[in-house]
Amino acid sequence: MLKYSLLIALLAGATYAGAQTKFQPQDTEFYEPVPRVVNTKANSAPSDALVLFDGKNLSEWVSEKDGSQPQWTIKDNILTVKPGTGGIVTNKKFEDFQLHIEWKSPETIKGEGQGRGNSGIFLQGIYELQVLDNDNNKTYTNGQAGSIYKQSPPLAEVRKPESGWHTYDVLYTAPRFNKDGMLIKRGQVTVLHNGVVVQYNTELQGTTEYIGLPKMKAHGPGPISLQDHGDLVSYRNIWIREL
Repeated sequence: MLKYSLLIALLAGATYAGAQTKFQPQDTEFYEPVPRVVNTKANSAPSDALVLFDGKNLSEWVSEKDGSQPQWTIKDNILTVKPGTGGIVTNKKFEDFQLHIEWKSPETIKGEGQGRGNSGIFLQGIYELQVLDNDNNKTYTNGQAGSIYKQSPPLAEVRKPESGWHTYDVLYTAPRFNKDGMLIKRGQVTVLHNGVVVQYNTELQGTTEYIGLPKMKAHGPGPISLQDHGDLVSYRNIWIREL
């Protein structure tokens, strides 16, 4: 029986090898579907991106509290948290996406730990990518900048650049649930912080919780939201590409 099995395997291999020799280069080339054309230029969003904030207005956002016009401050093309007014959320909801966002700690740094330049970017309005002034500021590692808050610490602690402006580039795949609300595929996120990978295909464990463990709740598309944590954190150049 073993000899027979070996003979079959050898014959199959010979058949495959013979078929390979009959291929022409064009046999494995295809021309459809054609990828869409995306134009790019320095310091600008790709041509197929939805610009969420370009320095002019907050037409793509509403107040997280009641859906009204956000009260955050816009000055010199920069968006700054207005403490006490609440977070802001996008009008549109998303599933899988590429997100670009730039942020800066307050000009006057005060406090320590989580009370220092704190804000957050919530993916689908649920999963928080932490924003925090990290420089010489001791705090729990799964709560520092670049962390998926209270879940996954960053792979590296990226310090503030000379300009003061940090950049997050996020590749996000939403979790999937079946019709009964059961999880069938965990969400994943990859984050580059100032060009450095700090999250790499990180699996989301569930909702962002300040106290207690993450909870896995079924959901569909959700917004991008920015947190009002009481600090004067600023944002600029926010765009998103649906994948």
